[in-house]
Amino acid sequence: MEGKGVGVERESWGSQFGFIMAAAGSAIGLGNIWRFPYMAGENGGGAFILIYLGAVILIGFTVLLCEFAVGRGGQANAISSFRKLVPGSAWWIAGAFGVMAALLIMSFYIVVSGWTMAYTWLTLSGQLTGVAAYQLTDIFNEYAARPVAPIVWMGIFLALTVAITATGIKSGIERWNKILMPLVFIILIIFMIRGLTLEGSMVGVNFLLQPDFSQVTGTTVLLALGQAFFSLSLGMGIMITYGSYLKRKENMASSAATVAGLDTGVSIIAGLAIFPALFVVGLDPASGPGLVFMVLPAVFDSLPAGVLFGTLFFFLLAIAALTSAVSIFEVLVALIKEKLNLSRAFTATTVGIFIFFCGVTASLSWGPWSHITIPFPGLGDLRLFAFYDRLSALVMLPMAGLLTCLFVAWGWKFKNSIKEITNDGQLNFSWLPVFKIMVGFVAPIVIFLVLLNGLGILPAILAWFG
Repeated sequence: MEGKGVGVERESWGSQFGFIMAAAGSAIGLGNIWRFPYMAGENGGGAFILIYLGAVILIGFTVLLCEFAVGRGGQANAISSFRKLVPGSAWWIAGAFGVMAALLIMSFYIVVSGWTMAYTWLTLSGQLTGVAAYQLTDIFNEYAARPVAPIVWMGIFLALTVAITATGIKSGIERWNKILMPLVFIILIIFMIRGLTLEGSMVGVNFLLQPDFSQVTGTTVLLALGQAFFSLSLGMGIMITYGSYLKRKENMASSAATVAGLDTGVSIIAGLAIFPALFVVGLDPASGPGLVFMVLPAVFDSLPAGVLFGTLFFFLLAIAALTSAVSIFEVLVALIKEKLNLSRAFTATTVGIFIFFCGVTASLSWGPWSHITIPFPGLGDLRLFAFYDRLSALVMLPMAGLLTCLFVAWGWKFKNSIKEITNDGQLNFSWLPVFKIMVGFVAPIVIFLVLLNGLGILPAILAWFG
C-alpha cells in the first residue's frame, strides 16, 4: 500500500553535535527572543534572571535529562516509550499530555511564526518606515485580524516545516539545524554588539543585569520556573522524541547541560540585544507580549540602518521559530508514523494538512471568528488562539513534566533510569544524589505549584489563608 514504511530501521542522529543543535533548535525559539525579554522587563530585570538561572539549573536540567532518558530508553515516540519501559501500566498518559500539548502549541505557534515572516517582508519593503510608535499597535491588530494574509504566511511557514521534517532525521532535521542554529547565534551576537554600542545603552544593561529584589514575589519565582519550562521545550514530548533517536554511546547528561546552557545564553543575549535599544529610544521594557510586533519596529526605525536591522531581526525570529516548529511537528509525525507504519514523507504531509486547518481556526480567532470563545477556569471566555495557548501552557505542559518526573523516579524506578543515564554504569554522573532528590521530590512539587498558579488555584489558596 502506498505510504507504508514496513521494515524500515529506526532513524538516529548522525552525531552528538547534530543532536545538540537539533535539541537547542527546539529549545531556542520565540520563547527566548520574544517571551523572555518582556517577562524580565515586567519582573524587575536582573532579579528575574537570577531566579530563572536557578530554575534552569535545578528544574530545567532535571526534567530535560529525564525526557532524554525516557526517549532513548524506550526507543519510540512520546507515548510508546512509556509503554515499552513499563508495559501494562498507565504511565503512557504522561506522553499523551505531551502530544496533546504539541498539537495545541503547533496550532497557534505557526500563526505567530507566520507573523514573523510577514513582518520580515513589511520591514524589508519599508512599509513600517516612518510609522509613529502609537500606530504600530493598530497596524498589528489590523493585520492579525485579516482573514487571508496571515493564513497565507502561516501556510508558507508550515510548508517549510513539513519539507524539513519529511526528509528525515539526518537529512532533514539534523542537517538544517546545523545550518540554522549557528546562523541564529551569529545574528543575535550582531544585534547584541549593535545594542551595546549605542550611546546610553548601559542604562538598559544595568536594568537587565542589576538585581532588584524588592520586586521579587512568589509570583515572580513561579513565572521564572514556568518560563524555564516553556523555554526548554519541556512537557511537549519533543525531548522524549529527540532522545529516542540517540545512540546508546552518547552522554545524555552532558548533552542536557549543553542544551540548557545554550538556551539560557541565548535568552540573556536576546535581552542584551533588545533592552539597550529600548532604553536609548525611551520605550518601556515592560511592554508585554506586544514588545516584538508593536514596539520594536519603532526602535529599529529610530536607529541608523533601521530597515537592515529590523529585517534581520524578524528574519532571526522566523529562523528560531522554524527550528522549534520542526521539533514540535516531529512529535506528531513520529507518533502517527510509528503507530500506523507509514512513510515519513506521507505522514508529514498528512499531519501538515491537519495542522494547517487547526492553525486556520487560531488565526481567524483574531478577526472573523473572534466571537467564538471557550470558557477557561480563572480566565473567563477565551478566543481559540488564547485557549490553545493557555490550555497547553497552564495544564498540558506541567502535567506532562510532573508525570515524567514521577515516572522516572517511581514508575520506571531509579535503578533503571540511572542505568540508562550512565550508559550501564560506564559514565560518571557526579550529580546523581542531587538528581535523585530533584526528580523524586523537588521538581514534582515545584511543577505542581506552577500548575496550581497557572490555573489561579494557588493565588486563591494563599488569599484564603492570608
